[in-house]
Amino acid sequence: MIPENISAITELALLGFSNHPQAEVPLFLLFSLTYLVNLFGNTAVIILVVMESSLQTPMYFFLCHLAFLNIFYTTAVVPKMLFNLLASRKVISYTLCLAQTYISLFMGAAECILLAIMALDRYVAVCHPLRYLLIMNRSVCAQLAAGAWTISFFASVVPLCVTMAPLCGPYVVDHIFCEVPVLLRMVCSDTSLQEVMMVVGAAGTLLLPFLLIALSYLHILVAVARMRSAEGRRKAFSTCSSHLTVVTVYYGTGMFMYMRPKALSSAEGDKVISLFYAVINPALNPLIYSLRNKDMKRASKRLLEKWALTHRQKAQP
Repeated sequence: MIPENISAITELALLGFSNHPQAEVPLFLLFSLTYLVNLFGNTAVIILVVMESSLQTPMYFFLCHLAFLNIFYTTAVVPKMLFNLLASRKVISYTLCLAQTYISLFMGAAECILLAIMALDRYVAVCHPLRYLLIMNRSVCAQLAAGAWTISFFASVVPLCVTMAPLCGPYVVDHIFCEVPVLLRMVCSDTSLQEVMMVVGAAGTLLLPFLLIALSYLHILVAVARMRSAEGRRKAFSTCSSHLTVVTVYYGTGMFMYMRPKALSSAEGDKVISLFYAVINPALNPLIYSLRNKDMKRASKRLLEKWALTHRQKAQP
C-alpha cells in the first residue's frame, strides 16, 4: 500500500561513496567518462541501425531497444550520483528516489526479457536460417518488443505499487541510488511480503528469461555440432558471442543482487554490484556489440565515408 505519510518525507540522505571522500573526485571523473561512453555508444548504435539498411534486421531492431533502455536507465541514475559525488550535502528528493526505484526495476526486467528475445532470434537464425525472415518478420518483432515492455511493467512496477509500505527514519540511503533491496531496509513494518514479491518477480523476469536463453543456446549448440562446414560453425558462434557476453555479465550481477537472501547483503557489496549492472554494463554493451561484430564495423565505416564525402562536396566551391 502507498504510505499515508508520504507528504511528510521530502528528501533522503544518499550516502553514495561518502565513506571514501578521497575517492569521490576520481570516481566522478571515471563515472562521467563511463556515462559519456554510454550515451555516445548507445546513441551511435541507434543511428547506425536507423540509417544503414544492411542493419535493419530483427537482431539489430532488438539491439536498438536495448540501446534505448541503457540510455534511459543510466540517465535516471547517474546524473544524480555524479552531482552527489561533488556536493557537500548529499541528498535526494523523495520523489526522485521513488522514480529511481520504479525505473531501475522496470528497466532491469525489460532488459532480461529483451535479452531472452534476442536469444530466441539467434536460435531462429542458426537453426532455421531459410525461414528466418519469414518467422522473424516485422510484425512479429514489433509484437515481441511491445510484449517485452508491457510484461516488464506489469511484472515489476505494478507489484511494487501494490506492496509499497511506509518508510521509517532516519531517512538514509546507504547506496549510490534508490532501488528496492536498499529501500526495504527502511520499511517500518515487516518486509516478508515485499521480499517474497521481490523473489517471485525476480523468478519471472530473471529466471524464466534465463531458462529461455539457456534452452535457445542448447538448441544452437546441437545445430552447430551437426554442421559439416567449419566456416558455418565459426559464423554461428560469431553471431552469438556478443549476446552471450552481455548475458553472462548482466545476469550474473542481477541474480546475485535480487535473488540472494537479505542476510547475505551488505551496503558496500550492493554498491559495487549496482555499479556493474546500472553504470558499467550499459556502457560496455555497445562496445561489445560493435567491436565483435563485422556488420557494425562495416556500417560504421560506410557511414563515416558518406559523411566525409558529403562534407568534402559542401566544402568545394
